[in-house]
Amino acid sequence: MAGARYVHTNLVARDWRALEAFYVDVLGCERVGDERRLEGPELEQGTGLAGAALEGRHLRLPGHGPDGPTLELFTYRDAPDRGPIAVHRPGFGHIAFAVDDVRAARDAVLAAGGRALGDVTCIQVSSTSAVTFTYVTDPEGNILELQSWSRRCNSPGAVR
Repeated sequence: MAGARYVHTNLVARDWRALEAFYVDVLGCERVGDERRLEGPELEQGTGLAGAALEGRHLRLPGHGPDGPTLELFTYRDAPDRGPIAVHRPGFGHIAFAVDDVRAARDAVLAAGGRALGDVTCIQVSSTSAVTFTYVTDPEGNILELQSWSRRCNSPGAVR
């Protein structure tokens, strides 16, 4: 497909303002533009949802400059509840963030209302590349991977 480029990921939130604060304060995202409040026949037509109405904002993801991709946070009026989360469920799995210190980042996410899904571990993926990572959730249960790359796993319990 000629001209295709990645633009944003949409995250439907129960409370987009609270989730916005988490992504800005904990993960360093930046607010982009004004808040959006959309409803009407065009939104209904585009979403295929009768009576669709939403509000939210885009957040610039850290590390890619002023033209980098965004995380689009929207709360829909009358959104249904979702089922339980799982790292291995088919479909959208997680959002990954590279961090300097995986343990410190995990602690910050947990202190801000996130939840741990696994422990911090390291996997030697090749002879010259290792990833230290963990899975956590944001305060609404969306899965995040926190990762840091190095040449070798240095921790005693590293998976090889």
